[in-house]
Amino acid sequence: MIAIIDYGMGNIHSVQKALESMGAKTIVTNKPVDIKTCDKAVLPGVGAFDDAIQELKRQNLISALTEHIKAKKIFLGICLGMQLLFEESEEARVAKGFGVLKGIVKKFENKDNLKVPHMGWNQLKLKNSACPLLKDITDNSYVYFCHSYYPKPSDERIVAATTDYGIDFTSVLWQDNIYGVQFHPEKSQEVGLKILRNFVSL
Repeated sequence: MIAIIDYGMGNIHSVQKALESMGAKTIVTNKPVDIKTCDKAVLPGVGAFDDAIQELKRQNLISALTEHIKAKKIFLGICLGMQLLFEESEEARVAKGFGVLKGIVKKFENKDNLKVPHMGWNQLKLKNSACPLLKDITDNSYVYFCHSYYPKPSDERIVAATTDYGIDFTSVLWQDNIYGVQFHPEKSQEVGLKILRNFVSL
């Protein structure tokens, strides 16, 4: 069973529809007790870092998700849901992230005529094709982005793919049972569905 975390800030039902289209059993929940019974969890996210952390704390979800990760259960963070795993964000006024991944979340600099947010289709440059999420994904595949901030891991070894938008930023990461994607797989057509199918197969 896959727990899709509903804390009021994510494209929940599109993610659920995509996962269920490939036969996955899912539960949309904001209850820690449900997370404990699931072997996988997905944390989507759209919006501000501070607001997300406050909502997750209010609903006692940070400790539940941290326990899920520490128990070596599979975790997928999507967009903001991946960024929240890091220690802190340049966007945040007060809130700290989960801290399960070392590093920070940085804002794109509005320079060289690059529009912020980074919105639309862009390519994946594969750095670690052994990453199970990227099975059968070809280099330079296009996926759909919508974000103003990007993760900068302290350990480059967890970077599975990057994307060029003025700089090469981390677009897929993998550390043990933790997976993260900066793009929206549920909006990325066949490539995104293939990545979600790989996740379901883990």
